[in-house]
Amino acid sequence: MAFARSERPRLPTAIKILVAGGFGAGKTTMVGAVSETRPLRTEEVLTDRGIGVDDLTSVEAKRTTTVAMDFGRITLGNDYVLYLFGTPGQERFWFVWDELAEGSLGAVILADTRRLADCFPSIDYFERRGTPFVVAVNCFEGAQKFDLDEVRLALQLNPSVPIIMCDARKRESSREVLITLVKHSARLRAEPVGS
Repeated sequence: MAFARSERPRLPTAIKILVAGGFGAGKTTMVGAVSETRPLRTEEVLTDRGIGVDDLTSVEAKRTTTVAMDFGRITLGNDYVLYLFGTPGQERFWFVWDELAEGSLGAVILADTRRLADCFPSIDYFERRGTPFVVAVNCFEGAQKFDLDEVRLALQLNPSVPIIMCDARKRESSREVLITLVKHSARLRAEPVGS
């Protein structure tokens, strides 16, 4: 009896992505909105101990904060599985970033135009590491709208860094941000990217 040689199915490429940004920028929301699995969250309730430490300006309704990371997963076509690691936004938790960043393809930096200066530590971090990143301006209800060129100028971004609008609450919007990052990273590494 003859056996036909079967080809092994091609497995998707696993890619590690960080979702970073300032306190209250929407990192947990984005990971949760786009993840096809129930996201892992390490949120704790904000307490009185944070008074004088956590700046709640423009995010007064915020009641919880990420203390280690958020984790989710999304499959893009048949080619890629993205493993998403949301970073904590507060300075006292930044020590976690080095561990989370190890082996990552790149990062999404979520920007809140109400607190744009909170992006600088993330931008500085990924520029120092040489990690590709995109900036996603999260559109919060009631926040003043700015042209992307104005935001690029305010953040002093290199013209080669993609900057896009997004709504971190919406799966498709967050998915487009991730696709933009994967394509940007591939361009920088001169690798072909599937659609």
